[in-house]
Amino acid sequence: MKKAFVETIVPGDTIEDEFALVEKTLLQKRNGNQYLNVVLADRTGQIKGVVWDNVRGIAAAAAAGDFVKVSGSVSEYRGTPQMVIKTMAALAPGAVNPEDFLPATDMDVDQLYARLVKITQTFSTPWLKRLFEAFWQDAQFVACFKKAPAAKRMHHAYLGGLMVHCLSMAVLADKIASHYNGLDRDLLIAGAILHDIGKLREFDFTAAIDYSDEGRLLSHIVIGLEMLDAKLREMADVPREHATLLKHMIVSHHGEPAFGAPEPPKTIEALVLHYIDDLDSKINAVREFMAKEDPSQAWTSYHRLLGRHFYMGYGKDDVAKV
Repeated sequence: MKKAFVETIVPGDTIEDEFALVEKTLLQKRNGNQYLNVVLADRTGQIKGVVWDNVRGIAAAAAAGDFVKVSGSVSEYRGTPQMVIKTMAALAPGAVNPEDFLPATDMDVDQLYARLVKITQTFSTPWLKRLFEAFWQDAQFVACFKKAPAAKRMHHAYLGGLMVHCLSMAVLADKIASHYNGLDRDLLIAGAILHDIGKLREFDFTAAIDYSDEGRLLSHIVIGLEMLDAKLREMADVPREHATLLKHMIVSHHGEPAFGAPEPPKTIEALVLHYIDDLDSKINAVREFMAKEDPSQAWTSYHRLLGRHFYMGYGKDDVAKV
């Protein structure tokens, strides 16, 4: 049974516990001797580790993606805890509790899924209604959709994260469609639900959230198009132009080629989808970042990906003085 979690580990600790091995890199010192850098993870975060002794034996004992039993001591390196590993051995997946290693939403994914289904049942576009019936009747798709993360790190990076993200976007899409005249409501909501379905196969989320081989080679955009195309081929009487517009929403939802979009948004619905996606992902990312910060401080630490500090308001003591 796992006892020590990453968020509680501090320099000076002696560790003998289970982790997911996320990364493993064999390197060489200037004198020619080898050493091993690793990244270990559990549901609370990640910690870096280094192996100085018995490097080849430990390197051969486990592969990235394995659950491992690790022993060692914790020191401090560049201001953060680092584990100096003495032993590491692979564990059988059945020997650990998967819930110890992967963060997960605390929301009821079955309820979230039911809300998504209910939204698609309100569609007035016959072919889109039939398309989602085909997706919802695919038990393997639904099971994976309920479990998949939306990202490795940036936003909704936990089990169930994709469901949370897509439902949030679908609700936003419905509200925006009622605000602007001329928007195709059904198409916009369909894009919100399907834009990231390729992440079901882009990520491996067995021991830790990481990219699958298919994900690294193709990306979730290409995979998502394949998944949508497979369902469309099973259907009759799908308007070709309308199907192309839905595919364009998957292709363009990242907004710009610099951010991985093969094409920029070229319809109003695709443009709205891009901004909804950007809004929902960034709000989630900032909220999660703030939740890990010191609540007594007015400002967060520096957010490297977004390139700024965020204001959280004054602490309770400061409010009391006003």
